[in-house]
Amino acid sequence: MRIVILVLLVAVVASLFSGLYFVYRDKGTTNRAVISLTIRITLSLIVFALLMASYYFGWITDGHL
Repeated sequence: MRIVILVLLVAVVASLFSGLYFVYRDKGTTNRAVISLTIRITLSLIVFALLMASYYFGWITDGHL
C-alpha cells in the first residue's frame, strides 16, 4: 500500500509542475493547464479516498503508512 500511495503522490506533484509549465508556456491560449490541474485534483481525491478506505479496512494502521 505504501508504494501505491507514494506513486500517486509523485503523480500529483508531476501534474502540478506540468500545470505550472503549461501556464507559462501557453500564456492562456490553450486549456492544457486546466486539464493538468484537473488531473491533479482528481489524483489528490483518489489518494485521500484510498487512505481513508485503507485505514477503514485495516490495510494500514496508526503510524504505519
